[in-house]
Amino acid sequence: MPRGRPPHPDQLTPAEWRVVESVRHGLTNPQIARRHSIGVDAVKYHIANALAKLGFASRAELRRWDGVRRDSRLFATEIDMDQPVTLGPIGQISRHVRDIEAARHWYGEVLGLPHLYSFGTLAFFDCGGTRLFLSQSAPASDDPPPESILYFRVADIRAAHARLSARGVAFSQAPHMIHLHDDGTEEWMAFFADPEGRPLAIMAQVA
Repeated sequence: MPRGRPPHPDQLTPAEWRVVESVRHGLTNPQIARRHSIGVDAVKYHIANALAKLGFASRAELRRWDGVRRDSRLFATEIDMDQPVTLGPIGQISRHVRDIEAARHWYGEVLGLPHLYSFGTLAFFDCGGTRLFLSQSAPASDDPPPESILYFRVADIRAAHARLSARGVAFSQAPHMIHLHDDGTEEWMAFFADPEGRPLAIMAQVA
């Protein structure tokens, strides 16, 4: 019998895909390690393997790679380039806070916004169909917190990415899955900036 793990049917293994998606989301190696409860050396190992398999030489190439994992619901979806790109409605707005527990209490108990879910220092609330995303910033910094991000919903994120790129929109990374809900719904996003450098994003849910 041949030794070693049998070849995986996808381009990357599930562990490599998880790390690659985090790289495309703009996370650093320590942030990826904390998110997936693995060591930084393991993150570096998975990134090195992914680069070698895909024939890339840098992390920047990996961020702009538009690959989709085979077990994703988006993999079997055809890109409709004939459909016009329509941005909106706004699906999510992000805001940085200093104290996530205090913010969770204020937005939920004081303002009365319905709490959707929380993950560590992240909390999500419903604002009449628009999701409010709160994330805790480093409290020691004297710099102003990053600007809020407007996330525009699109029907087909790959088609929207391709058509907006053709118009000159410079995306910082390719569309990537950022979360898999318990019911199997996938959250996909891609980020870009306006002419003054303010962050924007397109997002889609694939059910």
